[in-house]
Amino acid sequence: MAGALLALGALGALGALGARGHPQCLDFRPPFRPPRPLRFCAQYSAFGCCGAERDAALARRFAALAARVDAGEWAACAGYALDLLCQECSPYAAHLYDAEDPATPLRTLPGLCQDYCRDLWLTCRGLLGHLSPEAALGPLLDDPARLCGALALADADYCFPRLLVSERLNAGLGQVRADPRGCLQLCLEEAAHGLRNPVALVHARDGTHRFFVAEQLGLVWAYLPDRSRLERPFLNLSRAVLTSPWEGDERGFLGLAFHPGFGRNGRVFVYYSVGLGLEEWIRVSEFRVSEDDANAVDHSSERIILEIEEPASNHNGGQLLFGPDGYLYVFTGDGGMAGDPFGKFGNAQNKSALLGKVLRLDVSSPEGGPPYRIPPDNPFVGDPEARPEVFALGVRNMWRCSFDRGDPATGVGHGRLFCGDVGQNRFEEVDLVRRGRNYGWRAREGFECYDHKLCANASLEDELPIFAYPHKLGKSVTGGYVYRGCENPNLNGLYIFGDFMSGRLMSLREEPETGQWRYSEVCMGRGQTCAFPGLINHHHPHIISFGEDEAGELYFLSTAEPSATAPRGVVYKVIDPSRRAPPGKCQIHPVQLTVKSRLTPFVPKERFIRRPESTPRPPTAAPRRPPARAPTRAPRRPTAAPRAPTPRPTPRPTRRPGGRRGGGGRRRGRPGPRDPAPPEGSVRLARPPGLSPGRGRVEVFAGGRWGTVCDDAWDSRAAGVVCRQLGFAHAVRAAKRAEFGEGRALPILLDDVRCAGGERRLLECAHAGLGRHNCGHQEDAGVVCSHRAPEA
Repeated sequence: MAGALLALGALGALGALGARGHPQCLDFRPPFRPPRPLRFCAQYSAFGCCGAERDAALARRFAALAARVDAGEWAACAGYALDLLCQECSPYAAHLYDAEDPATPLRTLPGLCQDYCRDLWLTCRGLLGHLSPEAALGPLLDDPARLCGALALADADYCFPRLLVSERLNAGLGQVRADPRGCLQLCLEEAAHGLRNPVALVHARDGTHRFFVAEQLGLVWAYLPDRSRLERPFLNLSRAVLTSPWEGDERGFLGLAFHPGFGRNGRVFVYYSVGLGLEEWIRVSEFRVSEDDANAVDHSSERIILEIEEPASNHNGGQLLFGPDGYLYVFTGDGGMAGDPFGKFGNAQNKSALLGKVLRLDVSSPEGGPPYRIPPDNPFVGDPEARPEVFALGVRNMWRCSFDRGDPATGVGHGRLFCGDVGQNRFEEVDLVRRGRNYGWRAREGFECYDHKLCANASLEDELPIFAYPHKLGKSVTGGYVYRGCENPNLNGLYIFGDFMSGRLMSLREEPETGQWRYSEVCMGRGQTCAFPGLINHHHPHIISFGEDEAGELYFLSTAEPSATAPRGVVYKVIDPSRRAPPGKCQIHPVQLTVKSRLTPFVPKERFIRRPESTPRPPTAAPRRPPARAPTRAPRRPTAAPRAPTPRPTPRPTRRPGGRRGGGGRRRGRPGPRDPAPPEGSVRLARPPGLSPGRGRVEVFAGGRWGTVCDDAWDSRAAGVVCRQLGFAHAVRAAKRAEFGEGRALPILLDDVRCAGGERRLLECAHAGLGRHNCGHQEDAGVVCSHRAPEA
């Protein structure tokens, strides 16, 4: 019971990462908090790898064991049976069963500590034969040394039940991890690549769960929920957009927003740079989606909403957002150059100028009416010295803003408007934009005075930022989002943003009691933190933008080469490896739509990099043409005190149902960076716990990655090829409809597989093409193989 209390108490702690374990379930994904307490494996109700369905299945196995075992023996062994069965629910289940890597065979019993194993052998050795179907276990039952050696893990600190009270494995379990320097450890999932300065990622709010990525050149690409990209762009304004291949050129296609009623009216709004001769200006236009194709804009439908002359080529703003009030918010820069030198006080402080402002427009006018109207509650309506479009003023160059969706349960925070405002010489800032407020530029930069004469004017009543950072941390802020998605519960309420020049990811969390914002840097997970299938621990250095998909999951867009013509841009999805949502909670059901363009399947290119320490911040190359965004400087980082040594207790077994609380474990036996990749075309079987070898979900290695096979044309001839490739003489049957589980952590690599029967490898069979498919993981194919011929 002492171990139970220790393990449960650890769930609420948040400690430094140190040399901690790598929680992972048997489906190769992070653990979760079950939505309801478990009835059987109750010790894992707070955090683990089982939901109600899996818990009930284990309870049925327990009842079946009770029926087979002698009543007298069962009285002494029921606690052991509970212990061993429930380790499938441990947060470290993958490590206890040697399932950290999909390529490793799965144990039928968890790894046991030697003292526990000897007690088990002395009291209940006969139970092991009922728990494990492995024939090789039988000869070991009379030799405790050999038996416990076979059931041991390489590192005794990670065996059951010692892991239950391991301080370093349980400290902060289920919480976002921080390294010894306080940097939050997150991971990434690649979502798109090959983009030329991707400046925006948005969704259409229409239930289709598409997302759209805009390139600085003026092309917008549509991506389906499976991340396949339509070969024909959704919008192509490349002939009209003013930009150049110079690194750091701030002109181009800069913003995109879908009308809240896009599903009904097909209206899309864009923000881009245009020019003629020596004159340049920014343009906000409306387009309508084609009547013939929901994945393409009618380019002849452009309706210009607003144009503003730009006196210089930088500080062009570019954000477009529809607020919860249904109005269009337009974010303009101060006109460029340095120090906003236009007029007596600069554009940003001039209420009669549209530059250096947040504008708020009513674009609900029907066709034939004015391009926009003024919302009646705009703050300067009726002020003869102000433009009525102005919602807020005193901004330098707000680059990427977002509305908070609000807490999914309480709605707290809904409608708050966050912006990153790029600084001049000393500070970058994050602002909460409010109606009628003055954000201080050019009087202030961050919290400090910039123009001391203006700064001394108390009538400005500047709205101070919620956070500002000096240029030793970065020199061009990129505003982000407050995370409100479903998949990463620990991130709820965390504002994540970045810096274009330093490549630094950062976060802010509001303290509810004080209203103050607590800063934490975000680093890529160190060691094995991101060692999950499909996750990576690095990104390109120039963070251009952030975005949300329709479900509220968070992405950022960065590039290795900040040129509008260099296809080096990648879209990354942010993942918390410490805890996921319960299985099934975050399912989406996209509205179906007709796709007329050809599709390019998504095949990820980025790979997990094994590093012993925190991933260093990406290096930043100096631009070839000096942009407004300057090069980075490496900051100094604080250090943390060393951790105390971990005690190593020797717990006793549970003697009755309702045993231990908590969990722990360790990743074991992963191949190192020098281990060779499997040969092209290799196959393997992924099988749930308890299944004997020779049966499981088929996975194939091709193009440098593992993936699954769809069952559209899956038959006994294809199954026979797989079984022979694995060394089995016979295929008992071909399994369909994800009989052995869905391989959602992997891509689907093969579909429409047709084998003649004589092929030596599955890849030799005819198929739709590597990575091309029209199916989902609910159709993952499997096989049942045998060394004996199946009975007729």
